[in-house]
Amino acid sequence: MTSDEEEARRIAEMGKPVLGEHSKLEVIIEESYEFKSTVDKLIKKTNLALVVGTNSWRDQFMEAITVSADEDEEDTGEERLPSCFDYVMHFLTVFWKVLFACVPPTDYLNGWACFIVSIVIIGLLTAVIGDLASHFGCTIGLKDSVTAVVFVALGTSVPDTFASKVSAVQDTYADASIGNVTGSNAVNVFLGIGLAWSVAAIYWHMKGKPFVVEAGSLAFSVTLFTIFAFLAISVLLYRRRAHIGGELGGPRGHRLATSAFLFGLWLLYILFSSLEAYCHIEGF
Repeated sequence: MTSDEEEARRIAEMGKPVLGEHSKLEVIIEESYEFKSTVDKLIKKTNLALVVGTNSWRDQFMEAITVSADEDEEDTGEERLPSCFDYVMHFLTVFWKVLFACVPPTDYLNGWACFIVSIVIIGLLTAVIGDLASHFGCTIGLKDSVTAVVFVALGTSVPDTFASKVSAVQDTYADASIGNVTGSNAVNVFLGIGLAWSVAAIYWHMKGKPFVVEAGSLAFSVTLFTIFAFLAISVLLYRRRAHIGGELGGPRGHRLATSAFLFGLWLLYILFSSLEAYCHIEGF
């Protein structure tokens, strides 16, 4: 063996692992509550996105009558006890919780039973809220057009508002919450008005009489709504800039400004519609 080969062998021997002075190793694994809390939240959100519902009516009623603490994004991983506010909100909403606990669980008929019964209950509650709003407007002496754009519209839009809020919290993107609003308006316009007018037209045709609806202040309200809708869409497009980040969320200042602007559009719509209904401004 040449000297070069011996040198290469010596260097190779130096690189081999050798049992040293300490032959034992002790590993201590400590739990990180902050990391565990983050993982638990991710798993919980994933389960909510994949499986929303319960397996039995018993689980639904137990969940409805149990006071639970709201989710806190800054907790330490420990289970929170219900606060005083949680108890107050529970007793204020326990009737509705028990009512909707009567909806069949999602496991029945592959979820179709839950879907159909939920749609029926939401429709009935919307009809009741709309009727109560109409009676309230009549009691305080408001015109039907003003009652419709203020109380009836507000009452029937409450389910859409909560659905958009839940979508905004649970979904990663803003498509679901904003699409819920546009989809609801599409159903109201195309199905709600179209179906009702079709039934009325067929009924009066069978009676041998024409179906006539006199023009009111609809043109003014629709034109005003269209203008405000374009303004709202412009705000959503502007919020897509990099320094804001998207249609929802973003820096606190932009959130408050957007909320105030959209809320102001709603107030202006009510104001101008009411002024036109009481002939303070001229419509068309």
